[in-house]
Amino acid sequence: MADFDVDLFVIGAGSGGTRAARIAAGHGARVMIAEEDRIGGTCVIRGCVPKKLFVYASRFAEDFEDAAGFGWTVPEPSFDWPTLREAVGAEVTRLSGLYRKGLEGAKVAIREERAVIEGPHAVRLLKSGESVRARHILVATGGYPAFDPPIPGGELGISSNEVFHLPSLPKRMLVVGGGYIALEFASVFARLGVAVTLLHRGDNILRGFDEDLRTRLRDALEHAGITLRLGCTVDRIEQLPDGCRRAHCAKGDPIDAEVILVATGRRPNTVGLGLEEVGVKLGPVGQVMVDEASASSVPSIHAVGDVTNRVNLTPVAIREGHAFSDSTFGGKPWAVNHGLIASAVFTTPEIGTVGLTENQAAAAGYELRVFESEFRPMKATISGRRERIYMKLVVDAKTDRMLGVHILGHDAGEIIQAVAIAVTMGATKADFDRTVALHPSAAEELVTMRTARKG
Repeated sequence: MADFDVDLFVIGAGSGGTRAARIAAGHGARVMIAEEDRIGGTCVIRGCVPKKLFVYASRFAEDFEDAAGFGWTVPEPSFDWPTLREAVGAEVTRLSGLYRKGLEGAKVAIREERAVIEGPHAVRLLKSGESVRARHILVATGGYPAFDPPIPGGELGISSNEVFHLPSLPKRMLVVGGGYIALEFASVFARLGVAVTLLHRGDNILRGFDEDLRTRLRDALEHAGITLRLGCTVDRIEQLPDGCRRAHCAKGDPIDAEVILVATGRRPNTVGLGLEEVGVKLGPVGQVMVDEASASSVPSIHAVGDVTNRVNLTPVAIREGHAFSDSTFGGKPWAVNHGLIASAVFTTPEIGTVGLTENQAAAAGYELRVFESEFRPMKATISGRRERIYMKLVVDAKTDRMLGVHILGHDAGEIIQAVAIAVTMGATKADFDRTVALHPSAAEELVTMRTARKG
């Protein structure tokens, strides 16, 4: 048997890669991990963590306004972009340090440089020239923002990677895209006082989510002052003499903005890794094709996280990495169930969802009972804000099993996490009905809906 320098070489120190490395090391494996950027990956460095902090910052605008209805006298608030930007940057640095500390504590060897695959068991580090022979190789390189399709002048736009580091807060921003990343940043910057236009080629936002959530969120974003240009694409972007950008659209007037954020999708980060050269099969968007055990077409090479384009969520990458290391080094084989995963969209209002949408359930052949409720939250009755919460339960009429739960409103993400436990366990509508409501709360509506929607 050939000698190996390490039992596991991980390419990419994001959430999935670091979890796999630590678990494998805990099982006694010799592990090395390579990262060409900062340790922590997309989520920690340029994704969900800094974005959620931006979301919190943006919601203070309405909190200050609402306080007056509850008897508070609040001086005219002002917002300072550099303060937020630097505070978020400091927190990202702190978390990256914790990721490093976790790897070092697990005795994982860290290489801060790009790694490429040169054989089923061979990795080369480009900066140092070091070659490493590994019994197993794990690809956990995540994804990258894609300007898709490319347009003339597209280099004048920025991606979600750069949006956290803007030198100043723009007065006008154009956001191109209709997915959750585009919508979250449009929502954030609108509440920070930026005039935001959102342009999307589809006729509605958030493709793949429940239709009732999509429509209500679209209306809420418009009410928040975001200008929506749906069914439209950008033909080209040009630089104006005053420093602004102008987006020429396929229809309608051009849009001028200091910042154009392009959030039209992400692609698996597999370019230049040497995967195809060693026989690893890639999919149509460059993803590593893997089986349920995260194994590629080359037995010694596995992949987890966004680079596989299965379910592109941080907690999924973490579980995939954990399952791989337990199965490969711990003698405890298990696989991630990708069929039932809760998710949230941190717009304002936010979305929390788990399970099938109504359309998905109907297409799968289920006979359905649908329960829904829309109401004004208690806080809004005194603040005077025009705010609504919407909840929807999708139930299998034959078995009474809960197929999907969908929420739009304050703390929807927090609520859906608890609900996902019940849905994952196979809860029925009767289980929800016999659960005593917690009053007064918005979440109690989930267990008090009794009449199914007609038609």
